[in-house]
Amino acid sequence: MSMRLEMLQTARLAPRLLSDASELVARFTLDQLHPQGGFVDRGGDCDLYYTVFGLGNLLALRQTVPHETLAGYLQRFDAGAELDLIHRCALVRAWAGLGAVPADLRDGLAAGIEAYRSDDGGFNETRGEAEGSAYGAFLAVAAYQDLERDLPQAERVLASVQALATADGGFSNYRGLPVGTTPAFSAAENVLRALGQPLDADRASWLMDRRQHGGFLAVPGAPMPDLLSTAVALYALTAMQVSLDIIREPCLDYIDTLWVNTGAFYGNWGDDILDCEYTFYGLLALGCLAL
Repeated sequence: MSMRLEMLQTARLAPRLLSDASELVARFTLDQLHPQGGFVDRGGDCDLYYTVFGLGNLLALRQTVPHETLAGYLQRFDAGAELDLIHRCALVRAWAGLGAVPADLRDGLAAGIEAYRSDDGGFNETRGEAEGSAYGAFLAVAAYQDLERDLPQAERVLASVQALATADGGFSNYRGLPVGTTPAFSAAENVLRALGQPLDADRASWLMDRRQHGGFLAVPGAPMPDLLSTAVALYALTAMQVSLDIIREPCLDYIDTLWVNTGAFYGNWGDDILDCEYTFYGLLALGCLAL
């Protein structure tokens, strides 16, 4: 199963905890649909990246998806020649969420992803880099899965991600950093598992040490936890088959502090904008805790 489908399958458990509030989330998400056909970003503009999360929310809640509207929006990008790696992979993921990437676009999309291959064989969000990043590898591996194609030079991608391990027991997004970050750890865990090298559960202690006030910090010493870090940490722990029993209630309490009864989640205690992305991470976190 692809990383996208595994994540979606987990988020689909969120209604067990949301109950009737699931309808509020669906209504909020549909309200974020832009007249151009995609979902809006935090500034209210139609955005391909946020469209992935709007679609993900509807799929997670098993709501009717405005398929023709979204497909018409995605078709405007063709094979994504003008897109960077993040948005090109978002295009692939959105098409896959609608059912499948059109066959006539797959060669062009794959070629565009390969343009972000780093010298060490990994992938980086910036072209022409010597070394890959955890996020770049996560995006590229997931995109190849959704393109239903084998990942070229998979062993080099594996080595590139393994080289991102930090001395403190985590993973950083780039080489040479002294400490790991929670999003990079999760991205690395996803990639390594997809390439047949899952992390041992004994690595989970690094993630557990990132807990604060019921949530998870992005980096050691961060001023407060955030929903993205909390969701991806819980997802990584679940994938590593680590029991969440001892942290379930504190995590639920933390997530509840970010919930707004308009049907969405803030990204952290200092956030004042609601969007589809953080709302999806709310669903993902709740899905992990509902297991």
